[in-house]
Amino acid sequence: MASVQHNSRNTDHGTRHGADTRTGAEARTDSADARTGAAARRDLAVRAAVAQGLVSEAEPVVALLDVAGIRLSAAALRAAFDEVTAPGTPVLHAFAVKATALVPVLRLLDEERIGAEVASPGELALARAAGIPAGRTVLDSPAKTTAELRQAIALGIAVNADNPQELDRIDALVGRGPVASPFGLRVNPQIGGGAIGALSTATATSKFGVALRDEGARAWVVQAYLDRPWLTRLHTHSGSQGLPLELMARGVREVHGLAEEINAAAGRRQIDTIDIGGGLPVNFASDEVTPTYAEYARLLKDTVPGLLDGRYGLVTEFGRSLLAKHGTVLARVEYAKSAGGRPIAVTHAGSQIAARTVYNPASWPLRIAAYDAEGRPKPGPDVAQDIAGPACFAGDLLAENRPLPLLEQGDLVAALDTGAYYFTNHYAYNSLVRPGVQGFTVLPQHGGAEPGGAVRFMTVRASQTADEIVGESGGAYADALLRGASGA
Repeated sequence: MASVQHNSRNTDHGTRHGADTRTGAEARTDSADARTGAAARRDLAVRAAVAQGLVSEAEPVVALLDVAGIRLSAAALRAAFDEVTAPGTPVLHAFAVKATALVPVLRLLDEERIGAEVASPGELALARAAGIPAGRTVLDSPAKTTAELRQAIALGIAVNADNPQELDRIDALVGRGPVASPFGLRVNPQIGGGAIGALSTATATSKFGVALRDEGARAWVVQAYLDRPWLTRLHTHSGSQGLPLELMARGVREVHGLAEEINAAAGRRQIDTIDIGGGLPVNFASDEVTPTYAEYARLLKDTVPGLLDGRYGLVTEFGRSLLAKHGTVLARVEYAKSAGGRPIAVTHAGSQIAARTVYNPASWPLRIAAYDAEGRPKPGPDVAQDIAGPACFAGDLLAENRPLPLLEQGDLVAALDTGAYYFTNHYAYNSLVRPGVQGFTVLPQHGGAEPGGAVRFMTVRASQTADEIVGESGGAYADALLRGASGA
């Protein structure tokens, strides 16, 4: 069986040991300190990246990952759910690998006791390369092949089936014998969508899971569990960015109610674990981390208290909220020009990194920070200007008419909050290379507790080369079509 981390907190006179007993003002002060710390680390890293040659004429774009920030987010996630779950509750936080598909990131999260949620053979390979145990890996996908299912079962990975036909495949693979993999079924509570339709997965016609409110669907789900004693989990995920916390909690409440119904019909605790997915939205407007894991966990406690009372194990699948705030894409301004009276800074970061922002800027606006050629925050009054990428189409803009200190040739542009779904989800238009990714830590200054000293960089991924692009583009088969045309 896939393992989950047990919440083994102590209690003292009815108050959990380690509980957050701060006042609201104290909590806000801590939040402000965290924001200041993240921004200060970022500024130091940008200047150090220039000084150490990580961004230069030869390397005009680089992605930076704040290791301390990632660790703080992982700790905040664990603490938030520790606070609301009963002592001894099995809890697995599984990172959605699709958000930042980098082996060193997965390895870091594994050290922080965060597992992996994978949705393809490639993502599973990354999780395994990072050393994440099968017992802390969950396989979700709406289109699993029989070979993928067979591999997951052989490894003992938890599997959430998406639909009745997939359950039929699993039936054929597991037969009546004991299996190491825990199995669940994904259901769609059909509670509605959020502000971004493409990321809303609990609409009436979503492609994911069994549509619970369709005619006969709920009865079919209950019977599917009664027919399969080895089906012990229930899974839902209502969406991510743009989804209100209240709607997320409502989806979880619907699925908890279904678990109770199934267990009552079975006359035993057949469903022992509920996977609530992820989806915590990210604030892309400032350095403030909002909403927080603690806010969501407390809302779940109020909305679905039976989920957290110890009768069910819990799995979460957060992705963007763990990594987004800790990534920065840094790019040189190659040219500064103007058109129609508006300044344009032409950079090396565009659609190949920020495809969602370029094609849907209203849903995916990015904050932009301006730095001078030495990596210092750019001074001067704000001037409305466009931040353009290198791709050959007019819409390749990171920001349009954005007030910033006027950028000049050789300055640097930083696209903030890009640690998830940006520099790992490369768009190969114009055969632009994938940027290198550097993790960084800021060492304390003069032995003190506060960062401010040297910045240490660690290569997470080397920048792609032109030779690698040729290889991916059939370079080894250059004459293949010529041979076919000649009939040879």
